[in-house]
Amino acid sequence: MTSANAFSSSSAPPSATPYGTLPPTSQPSARKPLSLPRLREMRALGEKITMLTAYDATFAAVADAAGVECILVGDSLGMVCQGLSSTVGVTLETMRHHTECVANGLRRSQATAWLIGDLPFGSYHESKEQALRSAVVLMQAGAHMVKLEGGGWTADTVRFLVERGIPVCAHLGLTPQTVHALGGYRVQGKTEESANTLKREAHELQDAGAAMLVLEMVPAALSAALTQELAHCPTIGIGAGNGTAGQVLVLHDMLGMNLGKMPKFVHNFMEGAHSVRGAMQAYVYAVKDGSFPVNATHAW
Repeated sequence: MTSANAFSSSSAPPSATPYGTLPPTSQPSARKPLSLPRLREMRALGEKITMLTAYDATFAAVADAAGVECILVGDSLGMVCQGLSSTVGVTLETMRHHTECVANGLRRSQATAWLIGDLPFGSYHESKEQALRSAVVLMQAGAHMVKLEGGGWTADTVRFLVERGIPVCAHLGLTPQTVHALGGYRVQGKTEESANTLKREAHELQDAGAAMLVLEMVPAALSAALTQELAHCPTIGIGAGNGTAGQVLVLHDMLGMNLGKMPKFVHNFMEGAHSVRGAMQAYVYAVKDGSFPVNATHAW
């Protein structure tokens, strides 16, 4: 154990604490805090948007310092942090806790990243009012935006939240919360019928006010076409090719720390990097210059 006197020295920085001290983020960032208008501007200019998941204060602070624009507190924490077999068992209270941790980390860093909190399974399915109550929990914990999965019936929920001042990120394609109904972790939108359904639902979500749309495990050609069609809703791809407006990966995957089989769409950015921050910076650079993802390797 560290004694209290160990941190009473005048040589210790004022913010130092015995445990979990965050190192300086180097020079103060010239980047202004991300906002919805800035994200829309990036989409309009063709500048790729970078997103990573994070679940605690330290990794969130490092991602912010590395230049990651959007941080998603994903319900993927159920699998990578809790060891669950799917995201279905994640609770709203768990999401609130981790969202608060990430928000605290950003406040101790540069606080420039846009923070998105996942609405977990069962927290928005009952009614629009339930979705509002759940979204308020995550917003009060520090989220700037909430994310929910699925199309069709969710459009009314998205409109209800947006009308009440809550930015929403939608999610189509492989939706992990309904993986059992989908029959497993499979590519979505491969047939003409399913592709047309996905297109219709994407437009409905944009019309309902969704400000961002995650496309997961969707054929690259379909994702690229949707990205061009959705003028007001930037697409963020994961296993959806390089034609989307941005990319997202699960933090543990891109650091090579996956406990199971590494998904096809993942690249281990720790290879050749000297630090976690260096790996995150390599990811940002690769997304920005278009070298990641490679359709022939990471997409369908």
